[in-house]
Amino acid sequence: MKSYHRLIFLLGLLLIFGVAGCSSEETVTNVGKLEFEQALKIPELLEPTIESDGTKHFTLAMKPGTTEFLPGKETDTWGINGSYLGPTIRVSRGDKVSFDVANQLGETSTLHWHGMMLPPAMDGGPHQMIEDGETWSPHWTIDQPSATTWYHPHLHGKTAQHVYRGLAGMFIIDDEDSEKLPSNYGVDDIPLIVQDKLFTSDGQFSEDDDTPYGTLGDEILVNGTYDPFLEVTASQVRFRLLNGSNARAYNFGFTDGRSFQLVANDAGLLNEPVTLDRFMLSPGERAEIVVEFEPGEETVLRSYSGGAGIQSGEFDLLKVVAASELTESSPISEQLSSVPPIEVPEDAKVRQFKLTMENEINDKLMDMYRIDEVVPAGAKEIWEIHNFGPEHNFHIHDAAFRVLDINDKEPNDYERGRKDTVFVPAGAKVRLAVEFGNHTDLNYPLMYHCHLLKHEDEGMMGQFLLVEPGTESQVPTELPKDDTEHQHNEH
Repeated sequence: MKSYHRLIFLLGLLLIFGVAGCSSEETVTNVGKLEFEQALKIPELLEPTIESDGTKHFTLAMKPGTTEFLPGKETDTWGINGSYLGPTIRVSRGDKVSFDVANQLGETSTLHWHGMMLPPAMDGGPHQMIEDGETWSPHWTIDQPSATTWYHPHLHGKTAQHVYRGLAGMFIIDDEDSEKLPSNYGVDDIPLIVQDKLFTSDGQFSEDDDTPYGTLGDEILVNGTYDPFLEVTASQVRFRLLNGSNARAYNFGFTDGRSFQLVANDAGLLNEPVTLDRFMLSPGERAEIVVEFEPGEETVLRSYSGGAGIQSGEFDLLKVVAASELTESSPISEQLSSVPPIEVPEDAKVRQFKLTMENEINDKLMDMYRIDEVVPAGAKEIWEIHNFGPEHNFHIHDAAFRVLDINDKEPNDYERGRKDTVFVPAGAKVRLAVEFGNHTDLNYPLMYHCHLLKHEDEGMMGQFLLVEPGTESQVPTELPKDDTEHQHNEH
């Protein structure tokens, strides 16, 4: 029987990659088509109000609008405090923060803090729905190492649509370690939110998702800018790269072949910089790189084709032009993060997760009431992700992890730091050393899921509770269905 299932699996992969690999998608490119005429937009750095107890309070409003991406064409979009994307939030470890998140969209949504360690009730996942006209007011204390995190909707069944329309923004956490790197926002510390889009002839977003992965666009926006260029004025620039796309992966490099220093992954700084000339980010992943420039030189940040599926296509992303005079930057420290790598005890619990072609995890689709796993707060465990389907990736809420191995081999250099999202190739086994948050909650579950948003929406997601250690066996496996706090979003 196992041989039969294996044969069916292999035939399925051939079918999927035969379609994806032979389609025009593999050759989609914008190389040679751009003029690099639009100055890169830098998202506003949102200033908080300071409350009497020192809490930094931020106000966000999700609302519809229109945005001109293509010259002379207005696109219907959604944004946060604007018509497209949202402002950058920047805080420091130890800060107390609070938010008023107003929903002015005309329909229900949520706002999830991707990569944040926080109480589950403040997570902004499927259980913290914000009805139209209502305001959600989460609050917590920032208690994690410096990192480039982000925020986006997480409404079950509609996450892909809401993110694609423009609801996303960066959330930067600073600490003493991060001060060793360029940190002047918008000058030598530049956010780059990379997204692919399909446009209709009249300039509207097409939400066509007829690939196995969801929408794969043929045009690129960086910070909501089409055809962008950036003039840099410092000899070293820190780029914070976020793959904010629904499905496409990017293989980043520069057209002149220059190398650069990778200094951070999703969940924080590396212990020491790594010299690279290429690296890949799947949807939801982030990386920070420091690039050196000489006066007057130019280069283009490009995504190189990595094959079929979500890595198909080749795209110019951003032209970078160095000013004729550059401010001299301090050398990068050889010791970046003081946080030790995540290690698990010898007797660590091992959990196994099977990803399928049907967008299931462990042969189950997402159920808003079912609790799939119960995890002791603060635990360090090994999670094994077995992919029996096409390309996926895997994100865990309220956790950071270290990739132990991929198909029993060490991960790529760019995948070895603290992370919260990992690419899982077709047919691969990925093992993670996972460190969970310390906040317990018996009422609000956290999520683990594929961050290819079509897959997530179709049910490739599970739920876990963080509980007091030693109480795992006492926890019910379902949430009460008559609890109005846990509304089921039918789709």
